[in-house]
Amino acid sequence: MFRRGIYAITTSPPPAGDLSSAVAAALRGGVAMLQYRDKGRDHARRLGEVLRLRELCHRHGAPLIVNDDVALAAEAGADGVHLGRDDTPVASARRALGEEAVIGVSCYADLSRAERAAAEGADYIAFGSLFPSPTKPDAVRAPLDLPAEARRRTGLPVVGIGGIHAGNIDRVAAAGIDAAAVISALFGTDDIEAAARKLTAAYNSNKGVDHAS
Repeated sequence: MFRRGIYAITTSPPPAGDLSSAVAAALRGGVAMLQYRDKGRDHARRLGEVLRLRELCHRHGAPLIVNDDVALAAEAGADGVHLGRDDTPVASARRALGEEAVIGVSCYADLSRAERAAAEGADYIAFGSLFPSPTKPDAVRAPLDLPAEARRRTGLPVVGIGGIHAGNIDRVAAAGIDAAAVISALFGTDDIEAAARKLTAAYNSNKGVDHAS
């Protein structure tokens, strides 16, 4: 089930310490959803990590989404998968994961892609980069008002990603974006739990507030 709020995306390699500890801290801080993102080839390691993170996420009521890898998501019993431009089609992911799975689609800055994803049965759509991103510095920029326009057209929840941090998350929330995806602003900090609490509080207090007025 899609949850609104802070949508944490793991880094590879994981932060100092270990991945489970970092994710546990983020969840204690109020993260609403978690995406496991790891492009490594060690299947046994990745499967073990997803299984551990699934247990942590479910303990906190947060869905666990696997980036790109439908087979891994199915094997580990994850809650869903996030698909990019060159990944498995939505319909194939749905057949593999079932009707209850949460399937998200990256739409970059493309409204027509969002409309296609909605027609194919996606559960949420993601747009970015909303701001300059340290993770993907060459990513195409998406206007801040684009996700909300896509939600009006498709009826799906929208995720904003790219360069979101404590200094601009108020604008993300005010723009009507359902979930703010963060990576370095969370896992790149010295105190992950405190960072998650700060991001969550700022997002919640600014939902629906028009900072342009």
